[in-house]
Amino acid sequence: MINKGFCYGAGAIKPTSIKNRKVYPLNKFSQVANKVLAVPSLMLSAVAMSFTASATVQYQLEITQPEHHLADITVTLPEVQADYVDVKLPAWRTGRYEILDLANGIRFFQPTDEQQQPLKWEKVEKSTWRVYLPSATSVNLAYQVYANQLGKRSRHIDDSHAFIDASGYFMYADQFRNDDVTVTLEVPNNWRSVSGMKQGDNAHSFVAENYDVLIDSPIETGINSLHKFEQNGKEYEVVFWGKGNYDEKQTVADFKKLVAQYNAIWHDIPFERYVFMVHATTNSRGATEHLNSTIIQRKRFTFAPREQYLEFLSTASHEFVHTWNVKAYRPDGLVPYDYIAPNYSELLWISEGSTSYFQDQLLLRAEIMQPKEFFKKLAKRIERHMQTPGKEAQTVAQASFDSWINMRGDHGRNFSTNIYSEGFLVSWLLDFNLLKETDLKASYRDVHSELYKKYKTPHGFTKADVLNILNGLTGESYQAWWTKNVEGPLNINFESLLAQAGLKMHYGKKAKDTAYTGISTKNVNGFSTVTMVKKDSPAWKAGLTSDDVIIAVDGLKLAGGDFKKRIKDFNKHEQVSLTYFRNDELRKATIKLETVKDKPLSVDVIENPTEQQKATFKAWLGIDYPEKKAQTK
Repeated sequence: MINKGFCYGAGAIKPTSIKNRKVYPLNKFSQVANKVLAVPSLMLSAVAMSFTASATVQYQLEITQPEHHLADITVTLPEVQADYVDVKLPAWRTGRYEILDLANGIRFFQPTDEQQQPLKWEKVEKSTWRVYLPSATSVNLAYQVYANQLGKRSRHIDDSHAFIDASGYFMYADQFRNDDVTVTLEVPNNWRSVSGMKQGDNAHSFVAENYDVLIDSPIETGINSLHKFEQNGKEYEVVFWGKGNYDEKQTVADFKKLVAQYNAIWHDIPFERYVFMVHATTNSRGATEHLNSTIIQRKRFTFAPREQYLEFLSTASHEFVHTWNVKAYRPDGLVPYDYIAPNYSELLWISEGSTSYFQDQLLLRAEIMQPKEFFKKLAKRIERHMQTPGKEAQTVAQASFDSWINMRGDHGRNFSTNIYSEGFLVSWLLDFNLLKETDLKASYRDVHSELYKKYKTPHGFTKADVLNILNGLTGESYQAWWTKNVEGPLNINFESLLAQAGLKMHYGKKAKDTAYTGISTKNVNGFSTVTMVKKDSPAWKAGLTSDDVIIAVDGLKLAGGDFKKRIKDFNKHEQVSLTYFRNDELRKATIKLETVKDKPLSVDVIENPTEQQKATFKAWLGIDYPEKKAQTK
């Protein structure tokens, strides 16, 4: 039955919901053999009527039980002249290099022919359904989707909205992947539907040139607020879903400043309309780039104060940069996307790390971020690198290839690098090398400008292509540089690098040495549970490891589980006895403390910069070298 208050596309007749469709026990391979569902002929003819005549692959999504995160999907494929057709749901989605096995949310799969007669089928792979065809026919698919993966930004439905990334909802067949598509939604009548795709024949209908455009053009539909503006001859939309402490007016004003900075790197804009989708949530956070839009999620009360707002804007800038770097051009290992299997590349650090490198530069050029705020974030990246033992165990090229199996946590920090953080630093190092070798005439921005000009998708670029661009800009071979810094462990002299632009790093006069163990903990039921032990730290040498539960320090109960606070009671280089549980067995260890600064690292301008240093600074960031007075307030 159709829930009261739902609206439908022009000309469409209300379809019967999946739970009331006739049952056809067809297939011994299916675990839901007695639940597969046929689509009534009246419904399918009506669905076909609701799509534009030019569409060859037709999708319809009906929100049936939003409180249970359920939707019914119908798909119409053109005529197939073969013994069978394989229909698939992606195992991962673009922008997240991780197998998500999205087919786990599919139930009640039922194919029918053009006469609405049931077709036999079987599952041949975890994400692939094989539909057998007695004769040439168009193929209709009906199935149910469970959409409750908000944090993965793949699919989510509740009574206030639906986030629709096609990878989590819409099946495809390889032979029709390049055909145009139409999507029609059936949603509550007070919902608004927004997407970077072109509008279809009604407010809840969209069209795309092919499946690849569809899968890279998410839809946000629900109770939301929408803002529109124009900049540089292009249209922009900003949609907010969820309550939070964001300032819509200020956000839209800053987005308008941000998008105007594209020409610091690229010569044109690869879209006509772009949508910023913002989710204010309870727990989910993160963001994903798409062909003509981005989805940004933050906890609802983290849009302010200023430092958190800047984090939000940095994320928005990051995803906007991706519109070029990843969507308009990307490594050949990612072209074309294989939605069932991983796409491997040793150049993923360029896609992600270089995007991180540019994100705050655009905010700086737009005068949204102040130099001292930029320096603070730069210092955090430097300090994180220095405190990550994994930089000695894995190169940024290896980290790129292994992104699909990236391990977080204790082992990940100690034996892995991060393509975002390390890719940022490799990009910075390469940028300064280019500036120096060309007397400030060429920078890393020129590399990305050339990648955009020469290797737009569906073409992909290779390591050799990047090296050729570097050679063309400088007249020098970068093979040795690449072998050392990309394919070898990264080792940067930050003092020297910063000095080129008239900057320095320091801990400040107020920073003091404090006792250090190398242990990170969290409070679990009043006890300090170890979450990480830094490689070669005092605790590492003493044999402590993750999941140990520390209950006493020097024979005294560790009250409240605040291990870090308790350690401050000791002087540097003292020996401290720890009592802890490991697998419920009581143990003891003695740690010889070392020292660490009690203040974060800072980056600042120097006292008397040379004209060359000022010129390098401006060539690097596009703004004038800041006066010392502005940095010492």
